[in-house]
Amino acid sequence: MDETPFGDDTLHEECGVFGIFERADAAAVVTLGLHALQHRGQEAAGIVSHDGAQFHVERHAGLIGDTFTKPQVLERLPGTSAIGHTRYATTGGGGLRNVQPFFAELSAGGFAVAHNGNITNAMTVQRELQRRGSIFSSTSDTETILHLVATSGARAFVDKLIDALSRLEGAFSLVGLSASSMIGVRDPLGIRPLVLGELEGSVILASETCALDIIGAEFVRDVEPGEMVVVTESGVESVFPFQSRRPRFCIFEYVYFARPDSNVEGRNVYDIRKKIGMELARESHVDADVVVPVPDSGVPAAIGYAQEAVLPFELGIIRNHYVGRTFIQPTDSIRHMGVKLKHNANRMMIEGKRVVLVDDSIVRGTTSQKIVQMVREAGAREVHMRIASPPTSASCFYGVDTPEKAKLLASRMTIDEMAEFIQVDSLAFLSIDGLYRACGETERSKISPQFCDACFTGDYPTSLTDQDGADNVRQLSLLGGAG
Repeated sequence: MDETPFGDDTLHEECGVFGIFERADAAAVVTLGLHALQHRGQEAAGIVSHDGAQFHVERHAGLIGDTFTKPQVLERLPGTSAIGHTRYATTGGGGLRNVQPFFAELSAGGFAVAHNGNITNAMTVQRELQRRGSIFSSTSDTETILHLVATSGARAFVDKLIDALSRLEGAFSLVGLSASSMIGVRDPLGIRPLVLGELEGSVILASETCALDIIGAEFVRDVEPGEMVVVTESGVESVFPFQSRRPRFCIFEYVYFARPDSNVEGRNVYDIRKKIGMELARESHVDADVVVPVPDSGVPAAIGYAQEAVLPFELGIIRNHYVGRTFIQPTDSIRHMGVKLKHNANRMMIEGKRVVLVDDSIVRGTTSQKIVQMVREAGAREVHMRIASPPTSASCFYGVDTPEKAKLLASRMTIDEMAEFIQVDSLAFLSIDGLYRACGETERSKISPQFCDACFTGDYPTSLTDQDGADNVRQLSLLGGAG
């Protein structure tokens, strides 16, 4: 069931995390950091702070600016350390009970955790814990971490967390907060991003560098795949407690999820997206008059395409940024206006021209279909669509809300059939090797791929325990608060 009034035809990253240790205005800084990470989740957010004596928890539905900027909310979050989380709620996973960070009073003391990714054996582990007496208060895979820590036989708290995480499969970049420490961890494959920063002596953990920029913090380095950083009054300690594996960072972060002004894994996202557009132009040139991005995610790639193809770049489609997800109810009489609430054709840039439309991806294809129709109605002579990624033909199980495979257009149609479906004169996707070249690689290694590209190739880098034997593969991707 669609959560948006007109059907959501994009992929959604499910969360961003941010934490700061030893700063007088900790919760306020976390609020700003989450605001910078709002693109990673717009449904709900939470912050947990610690004031030296006790923990304080606030979790709210809605945008950061509509909730945590209220003075009375921040007043309820005193303390010098805090972590926060912003999320995109998947179908069946809404409600405040699934909003992170999760907090519990354990035998080792209070502990809060916020998680970006998806644990692919969470349901299996949860069933085992429930048989042993654990009681879950949410449908989130993140809560599993708390239960594993609580039931670990290790003595030291850090060892309990290591023991817990070693039992998990999938993707996890997380921040945790105890009474005396802040902890950041990435899974051994480093599928999701996590960076280390510093602000006037205070240590910061964040999903992306853009969250450091908003508060004037200094980027220190990426947290390495398989690394755990433990921040205490004594400083930052780094350990690598998991078996070493070749990293498989999510390549779709470069295509769509990360903010263009972020630097991820040593690469500038905006620069990569321009290079993606240039590769796309080299691979799929077409005689045309103008290059038009589908805003906003298609803009950098369209700039690169136009530069390489030596064609004019124009904003032939204008996006209305003030349309919320629940702007209007989807009555039959106005349902057909859905796309025009968010996008409108700029007729003077389109009429009578052969247009190249550049977008980041095609998911179900319904939005592409309506965009093309809108451009044709604005007088375009020809419409050629170019997609700045390979066909999305497989579901993601690592923290991205993806339709089940059967609903992905590329899983059930050839490129020619897709072109006919969305009514374009031609359609072309970037090749997988072209995407790798844009990211600085010569090509995709077939033996040991450099990135996680499962949504394009079906090559999953971890076991999918909960998927195996499941009647409905959608249930894993939609596991509650998977972040």
